[in-house]
This record gives sequence, C-alpha cells and structure tokens, in this order.
Amino acid sequence: MPRAARTGPGGAHASAASPARARGAGGSGASARGSGRSLSDPFSSSAVPPAKPRSAAPPRLTGGAGADVKPSAPVSTSPSVRPQAPAVRTDSIAPASPSKRPPPPEEDDDDGRGGSQRGRPRGPFTQHRRLDSLRSLLQKHPAGLTIYELARELDVTPRSLRRYLVEVKRELDIVSVATRPGGPRLWRLSPSEAPRRVEVRRTQAYALLAARRLFEPMRGSTLFEEIDLAAQRLLGVARRPGRGPNAGVADARLEERFLYLPFAPKDYAARTEELDDLFQSVADLRPLRCRYRRSRDGREERVLIHPYALVLYKDAIYCVGLHVSRGEVRTFLLDRMRDTECAVTERFELPPNFSIDDYFQGQFGIWRGGEPRRVVIDFDERVTEFVRTRKVHPSQEITPLSGGGVRLTMHIGDMTELATWVLGFGETARVVEPPDLVDRVKRELAGALARYNEAPPPEG
Repeated sequence: MPRAARTGPGGAHASAASPARARGAGGSGASARGSGRSLSDPFSSSAVPPAKPRSAAPPRLTGGAGADVKPSAPVSTSPSVRPQAPAVRTDSIAPASPSKRPPPPEEDDDDGRGGSQRGRPRGPFTQHRRLDSLRSLLQKHPAGLTIYELARELDVTPRSLRRYLVEVKRELDIVSVATRPGGPRLWRLSPSEAPRRVEVRRTQAYALLAARRLFEPMRGSTLFEEIDLAAQRLLGVARRPGRGPNAGVADARLEERFLYLPFAPKDYAARTEELDDLFQSVADLRPLRCRYRRSRDGREERVLIHPYALVLYKDAIYCVGLHVSRGEVRTFLLDRMRDTECAVTERFELPPNFSIDDYFQGQFGIWRGGEPRRVVIDFDERVTEFVRTRKVHPSQEITPLSGGGVRLTMHIGDMTELATWVLGFGETARVVEPPDLVDRVKRELAGALARYNEAPPPEG
C-alpha cells in the first residue's frame, strides 16, 4: 500500500539554504505534487499542512552517556561558507550529570517526512491497534491523563496526539475535564466505556477454538494477530480447572482433538497488507482503492470499491462490494488486488437492504446470478448417501430413482461453478437439464479424454 511520500534530500520540500524555494515548497501545491495527491484526498494519511522547512542546526557530538558538545565558534548558515566542526576526542568527554539532560531530538510528525519515526504507526490496519492501546492506557489511569502524558506513553508527539484524538473520538467515548481554571485538561474514558466482561464456559471456549484453523490463510496479517490473541485468551479459559461433578478433566488438550480442518487453504502470506486494508474498509465502512486484475483478460484496472462484506469461501477470501464507477455490486477476489488504499477521512453508507445471503449460491459460488433456472442432476447408488447428507443449495429437492439412485433438483441463478462440481462426481453423475449445462459438461469430459490420448510431455 503506498504511503505518504517521504521527504528528505532531493525530496518535495526545499532545503533551508534557499528561503525563496523553501517558501514555495512549503505550500500546499508542492506538497501535493510531492506526495502524488491533494491534501483533501480521503486516501491520504497526511491530515495536516506540510511542515515549515527547518533551518540548519549546529552539529552535535555525542559521547559517553550521550552528552552534547557544542562547537567553540559560531556556525554560519551562509551557503558559501562551510563551517568545520573542531576536532574533539570523544573518549575524553565526561558523561553528562544526571541533573543535566541532553536537549530532546527534533520533533517529527507522522506524515512521512524523514527523521525519527513518531506519531501514527506505519503500515495498514493500525486504527484498531491504536484504539486498544489508548483504551488500555486510560483504563489504567481512570482519573485521566493530560495530552502530554498520553503522548509520552504512546510515543507520539503532542501535535500528532491532538489529531489522533479527533479520529479516535469517533470510535471511543472519551471526555476531557478541567483540573482547575486555566490548568491542563485531563482525558479519561466515559463511564459508558467501562470494560465489558463476557462470561464464557469451558465448553463454549472449546467450541470457538475448534474453528480457529479457519483463519490460517490469514496468518501473517494484523487481522490474524488479533484473532490469535483472542484464541489464546479462550485457551486460558478452556484449560482452567472446572468445578463440580461435571467439571471435566483439566488440561485434557481437547483443543487439539476437537477442531475444524480447512480443505485446501490458500496462503495469503504475501498479501497481508491487502487483507488488513480490506478488513479495515469493511469494518469501518471506508472506501477502498486498488488495482484489480480482471479474470477474463488479465488486465489491471484502477477501481474504487465500497466493500460491503468480507467472505471466506472455500478457504479463499472474497469481497462483496459496490464498484463505484460502474454502479454495480460485484464480487472481488483478494488474490487479484494490489496497491490497496483504505480511505482515512471518507466513509460510505451501507445500503439498508443489503444482505450477504442474496449473493450466495450455496456451494456453487458467491456470485449473484440472474433469474434462477431449473437444474436437474441424477446420481447413481454409489453416491446416494453422500448426496442425501449434503445441503448444497437452499432450493434443493432430492427424490429417489429406480435402482437406488437419487435425483437432485435446484433453482440456481449463476452456474459458474456448477459444471466443475458435477465433474467431480465422474461417472456417478449425469446432468439432465438445462441443455447448455449438459453441453458444457460434455465438452469438459471430451477435452479430458483427449488429454489422456496424448503422450505426456517430457519433464523440464
């Protein structure tokens, strides 16, 4: 995910040696050109005007415990004169006394201008992590903390924290109170944000832990870390010794013996940033911009999406959302997304009539098709039990056939995956209708047979 442009030598901001250039580069126009987007861009993480150019600072030499040594002669800032620092032996410098603290480093904001990295943490999906950090901090100090105390504890600048609080107040109910007239204000959690406890019994904890491997494809992302943290807490509850005659056996390692195993999970280790951006967009109703590779021709296009839902289907991750430029609700595959950007200042409204169930085709995909069509498939007696015990579509009806087989009847609007599903049964399944599905299965079978009549290609 592209980040705000980082400035430095040769960057978008002018150096302090030329005041005229510094004034020109310090304006909004130069900043917008340097970062590649306007300051009002909702996808930009920079919410403040560019910093004023810094003047050249006198050199400092550090030795021992970190004491600063100032040059004996004044330093000229003229471009034509290059001052030279006096030679100083750092091994002869005495450590600074505890009462004399070295001057603090230059304050830097979180908008991508070099130097020490303070302020908003880099990387996607940091909002929930910051909320948790701030909530935990304020819970430890119910009386409240000042802006400067909060900034010091969270390792951000006071200026960054003020901007941060504006955003956080949308998600967290915090209030500020005055300690005395003219005194500093203390920020504290509102009584409505008191910690909420969720009582979970051991059986309930084990039931939730059984599904934890469902999220294995997300490993490496911040979202997975959050889910794994919750699983570890549940594990602590599950292993806690019970009470009474129905307490069960303590530390029986049931979490290793009662679980869900994914069928063929994908590996999203190389797409953790895209996954985190997508989840944050879905959770916070924020527009998502990305490059999306089309399936029909492999070409990429820049798209703006309003993500309505994130679906884990057949161990792959999909997004159902509005394609803004086309005005259509579509299904997007995470594998085809790159260069994702979650909007920072803009949000969208979730349609009141949106239901993810409208986009499910049972076991046959999450694409919303057209008018439902009647599908009839016959199965012989070898797979009768398998077909009877499966719910593959909400509209399915199963009727017996002579000879021990069964007939499956459904009404499906999208048949993208239906032919593949039927072919998985081999000779034990036969499509009766519709005719176009019959022809497609015949072509697939003929193509497969033709491949077996060819000689296998040599290795390498």
